[in-house]
Amino acid sequence: MATTTPVRELPRAPRGLPLIGRSLEYARDPMALFRKQWDTYGPVSPVGMVGKDPWVMLLGPDACEEALRNADKAFANGPAWTYLVGPFFGRGLMFLDFEEHHLHRRIMQQAFTRDRLESYTAAMHPAITSGLAGWDPKPGFEAYWALKQLTLDIATNTFMGGAEHTSPAEMEQVNRSFIACVQAAAAIVRHDVPFTRWHRGMVGRRHLEEFLRGYLPSRRAEERDDLFSVLCHIESEDGDRFSDDDVVNHMVFLMMAAHDTSTITLSSMMQFLGQHPAWQQRCRAEVEALAAGLDRDPDLAELESLTSIDLVMKESLRLRAPVPVVLRKTVKDTVVLGTRIPAGTYATVGLQFSHLMPELWTDPETFDPERFAPERREDRGHRYAWAPFGGGVHKCLGMYFAGAEVTALMYHLLLDFEWTVDPAYVAPMNNHSLPFPKDGQPVQLRRR
Repeated sequence: MATTTPVRELPRAPRGLPLIGRSLEYARDPMALFRKQWDTYGPVSPVGMVGKDPWVMLLGPDACEEALRNADKAFANGPAWTYLVGPFFGRGLMFLDFEEHHLHRRIMQQAFTRDRLESYTAAMHPAITSGLAGWDPKPGFEAYWALKQLTLDIATNTFMGGAEHTSPAEMEQVNRSFIACVQAAAAIVRHDVPFTRWHRGMVGRRHLEEFLRGYLPSRRAEERDDLFSVLCHIESEDGDRFSDDDVVNHMVFLMMAAHDTSTITLSSMMQFLGQHPAWQQRCRAEVEALAAGLDRDPDLAELESLTSIDLVMKESLRLRAPVPVVLRKTVKDTVVLGTRIPAGTYATVGLQFSHLMPELWTDPETFDPERFAPERREDRGHRYAWAPFGGGVHKCLGMYFAGAEVTALMYHLLLDFEWTVDPAYVAPMNNHSLPFPKDGQPVQLRRR
């Protein structure tokens, strides 16, 4: 006779602090909270977070896989992300679900074909070389903030064809607007009240919309190679196209995602290469060998041949995922690993925890890029052991663009500079929204 596995109910969550639950505990040290939850409850655990609705935490590759594959369509992106940052990035691809998401993704895929990626890669190099030429390698150089400005310049050059009518002061305001929108996720007062994070985010969103809508008529009128123009003209095989509002919403989200996540990846790589000079020199030797055979900037395929940079990038994404958790909300009752999760429950899917599990990785806290080399491939221990770009139908559509951007910037950085970081240095991370080093990630930088 067949037996059925009993389904357990989700235990009651500890109260935490009023209104914010255990959000401050997460902000102080996400991994400490993950480990506490894992040790107490296992892969599916109750956790009090912001607001009055129930929250659950999903940890480990099996639980993450169930949420990201979403076989029974119980987990939705939109309601979860909308609660946190909906007014600022709403209607971006990450906020859409099911058929609507499928339609928008099918259209947007035309903007990330191999041919398009090659064109975007060619457009990156001038912005990179111009930005690096302006770096002042003084003691305690704050790499994170310099990289953040540079990746925004790259996004502007690649996504908007340079934003030809925009002054440096205006681009600085655009950067501040993106920062305000991202940091609004940590707001306690979630209304447009003056002097609050939420209000600053609302002001930032309005500025970003005005900025993009100012360029919309010219991009509609003329088909060009930049992403903004591409979004204005691409269509699916069925002839579906984006409206003006769709284009603006997707551009706000894509520009945020492109420069925020790339910045923390590059910042982490600079830290680890500064602390591990043998790896820095290995990457530089590979870059110099490539550059010696070229009389131009490398194309996409040539950047992809830089295997040591790729190993370092993957290891940096493992140790410090730019998006350590993704959010979902259940739209119907579902069961994950034998635990019932009721409809209306917010789910924190802890991707970063899997990246550091000793069950999956050798010495998981150690910087060891060789773990991704063909002869080891520790990431293949489980399909979701390493998932910095998410998974399932919402897996990051821009992951190959991000890889090209990070590799192109590291190519020029390694040719132009050398740097060191104190081996004992531990980045003091701000985890209120997307993680970043509060001290700006200081490095001892020297122009070669």
